[in-house]
Amino acid sequence: MLLIYQTLEKTAQTDFSGIVKDTALIGGRSAQPNKLRVFLIDGSFLDVWLSDDNDYSFHWEQRAVRGLIHRWDNAPDHPEIETFPHHFHDGKEKNVRSSKLDTNFKIAFKEVLIFIKTELNIKKLIY
Repeated sequence: MLLIYQTLEKTAQTDFSGIVKDTALIGGRSAQPNKLRVFLIDGSFLDVWLSDDNDYSFHWEQRAVRGLIHRWDNAPDHPEIETFPHHFHDGKEKNVRSSKLDTNFKIAFKEVLIFIKTELNIKKLIY
């Protein structure tokens, strides 16, 4: 996972420098971090957790800034969702919708950052 996290970290720092303030690999050991944290310009952050079994969570934590969370994950806890186990928590834990997030982590990461960029109303996307 270290190599994937480092790749995503570089993508955040270069392709999304307009919204990304900093990044950090956190948890675990330095050779095996538990997740990537992306610090955003508004004071919120995005935690990215990936597993070797293709489990994932992209969690945009904004509760301290504006009382919201947005999380895309594939925990098997919402069988009522048409894209089960893939789902999206839209603003609140209990507000669960289907997710069309790409299954490729690198593409999904960019989709999440584009979503965040749009939500933050930043007009210029750097590619």
